[in-house]
Amino acid sequence: MGWNSWNCWGNTVSHEKVMASAKAILESGLADYGWSYINIDDGWQGLRGGKENAIQPNRKFPDMKGLVDTLHSMGFKVGIYSGPWVATYAAHIGTQCDNADGTYDWVKKGLVNENYRMVDPSGKLTREQLWYSGKYSFARQDARQWAEWGFDYLKYDWNPHDWFSMKEMHDELQKCGRDIVYSLSNTALLPLAEEYVKYANCWRTTGDIRDNWRSISGIGFGRNSSWAPYSAPGHWPDGDMLVIGNVGWGRKYHYTNLTPDEQYTHITLWAMQASPLLIGCDMAVADKFTKSLLCNSEVIDINQDPLGYAATKIYGDNSYATYFKPLEDGSIAIAMFNLSESSKKIGFKPRAIGVIGDKITIRDVWRQKDITVMTNDRDRFDTEVPPHGVVLVKVSPGYTKERPAGSRR
Repeated sequence: MGWNSWNCWGNTVSHEKVMASAKAILESGLADYGWSYINIDDGWQGLRGGKENAIQPNRKFPDMKGLVDTLHSMGFKVGIYSGPWVATYAAHIGTQCDNADGTYDWVKKGLVNENYRMVDPSGKLTREQLWYSGKYSFARQDARQWAEWGFDYLKYDWNPHDWFSMKEMHDELQKCGRDIVYSLSNTALLPLAEEYVKYANCWRTTGDIRDNWRSISGIGFGRNSSWAPYSAPGHWPDGDMLVIGNVGWGRKYHYTNLTPDEQYTHITLWAMQASPLLIGCDMAVADKFTKSLLCNSEVIDINQDPLGYAATKIYGDNSYATYFKPLEDGSIAIAMFNLSESSKKIGFKPRAIGVIGDKITIRDVWRQKDITVMTNDRDRFDTEVPPHGVVLVKVSPGYTKERPAGSRR
């Protein structure tokens, strides 16, 4: 759980913007709910140098170690970004290179701006032309530098993934002398599923998320759901950063295009699927509603449940979907999503989902309120769900350890 700079600032991220969001998370009390990572995405890179000949920061980050130390002193862990290509998606230098000395031909030609991002006024060289594996890898040098600065998390970004690059950086992080979370991006490949489990702590299951219903529903009800069997403590399928609050990717800064109900669905899906939760908005201007979505301790508990199970779909069609997630305390989280454009009743029978008893409590998790106690497990619980919305409940007890008495048929 934490914050990432990309969805808000894109490659315009800077020391000042990172610190503003970190201070806002601390001052708003979000850190008390477990939001603990501050991750710097693409846009920090300058040239290679230093004792490791590793990537050094550009002028937007004049003292990277000082920044990391400050964030650590505030109680945060800190993340950094790179990728195994010659250049990253934002056209900064990557972990690989065509020259053994770590210099880059387009930099020598002056095709960079003041922050060493590739820019060719003629248009002949595009960033897409630089998205390839180079002759020489500097994975060892870069991993050592990140460890020296004190980073706790690495987002390593390219597509399609290849086994060699994935394992190479895993091995260098293991040897760098610091415990660093290894997060892969983007569009994970199902044939590599068992390899992700071996070598990565989390992996993005999709391309970049956008703040619209088609994007969040396509990820949550589609691609991310297929990764449920591989979710467990230590390795997590990642649905991408959250698109609530003020976003814009550094280009068109705006309040999210998701409706309030769609935002509830967004957070609920990610919580039920045990996806890493990374805030993507400008926390310095986050409104009360955005903060309320991020500060519901019962929703967070479902996401962070120690069992680490990702929810599975048990009912549904094109108009609705009901997801089921066992929790460590023996209770069950049930999320009822309305995929349609009109209000819809959705429900379940406790016995049909394996909950048996004569005192079954149904708790509305978002409202943090018990809403009914069912005395007959064959009765049906129904609730009205708004368009593109969700009702998230906790059903307890899921089972009992008491000796049975009388008929339970």
